[in-house]
Amino acid sequence: MISIMEFFLSRWDLLSAFAQDVSLLVVIVLPVLVLATVLVFGYGPAPLVSSLLRRYFWTNVVFVLVIGVSVGLGVGLLAQERALRVGSAESASKFDLIVTTPGSEVDRLLNTVYLQPGSAPLLPSTVLDELTHHKAVDFAAPVVLGDVVAGEPMVGTISALVQHLSAELAEGQHFESTFDAVIGARSALRVGEHFNAEHDGVLVHAHQQFTVTGRLQPTGSPWDKAVLIPIEAVWQLHGLGNGHEPGSTNQLGPPFDAKNHPGVSSIVVRATSLAGNYGLRSEFSRNDTMAFFPGAVLTRLHKVLGDVRQVMSIMASVTQILVALSVLAALILVTRLFARQLAMLRAVGAPSRFVLCVLWCYCAGLVLLGTVVGLVMAIALTGQVSTYISQQTNILVQASIGWPEWHSAALFLSSVSLLALFPALLAMTRPVVSELR
Repeated sequence: MISIMEFFLSRWDLLSAFAQDVSLLVVIVLPVLVLATVLVFGYGPAPLVSSLLRRYFWTNVVFVLVIGVSVGLGVGLLAQERALRVGSAESASKFDLIVTTPGSEVDRLLNTVYLQPGSAPLLPSTVLDELTHHKAVDFAAPVVLGDVVAGEPMVGTISALVQHLSAELAEGQHFESTFDAVIGARSALRVGEHFNAEHDGVLVHAHQQFTVTGRLQPTGSPWDKAVLIPIEAVWQLHGLGNGHEPGSTNQLGPPFDAKNHPGVSSIVVRATSLAGNYGLRSEFSRNDTMAFFPGAVLTRLHKVLGDVRQVMSIMASVTQILVALSVLAALILVTRLFARQLAMLRAVGAPSRFVLCVLWCYCAGLVLLGTVVGLVMAIALTGQVSTYISQQTNILVQASIGWPEWHSAALFLSSVSLLALFPALLAMTRPVVSELR
């Protein structure tokens, strides 16, 4: 026979993702709803609870803010971490396959996709020619970093990669001559502006000016802050020719002459088919070259970060537990503030369940208000924090409060509200006579 658990799991799998999220939220808060129903049934504690909230207003405000900050930080961190993972994956979505020199795939990923400075050796010049003429390759775009302009990295590449990143430019046109440049969507430069290349903040190529001819559409990646130039310009600026046969002064892009260029640090490859990508990765994973899928490397990184995230989630949970215990300890002290009023209720014959109901509703009300304040803080600040992270990482981060965050806040609310029975029950154990003195 199918066990009850297996029966429910089979039914659970039939639900939509939305229905599962809603159901999980209901399950989390259900114990508190049941407890509230049992305690409040037949009574009207609202007037007394509101009186307690007004009488000790500033003390209650402090409690609510402490709880709100705890919930807001926990919820906000979860949302930002998830958004950063999504943003980093989107940044690499345009890069199907990368061929570079053997070494760390993570380092090469950071160099090529996220434009982080590195010191990778150059590929042999024959590799670019081999890929350019490969029947399974749609385009093979060399990528060379080094110079900067106003703090923005200059990337030497070919027009095919520019068109791949932004088929239709936001403004202007693709580069058509050696010293044209196409800027990223968030570059501080403007179309039509002239500039010189720099290296380590020093103007090293004052003899040659570039002209900005176009601006890319937003990609949500560090390439939005890049300045893309023909790779021929990089070679010429450093006295290495233009990568073509002698006399080809105006040619841009492939085919290149392997005898007339020094090689490149990495090559972004787009195959003609999905199967072609796997074939190329296998073919160019050899002694002198390394081929990898950026998405696969990110998956491994996210798995490692997922383990770290789990540890951080546990630490956040422990922090929230400590906050909850601190709140409960403080609630015990607060109930002492109106111990005399509660004792008078008990002395005039108020049922114990009614007094317990008032105490619990007061404590649970503070927890509910604090949780709501925390969610409001998280929602209000999420956009600003995402903008700051985007500016620091050049990765488009668009965090929002999703179901995982709602579940986390609901779990905090439910667990602390149940624990709030303890200060209420403790207050009920004190002798009436001693409380009235």
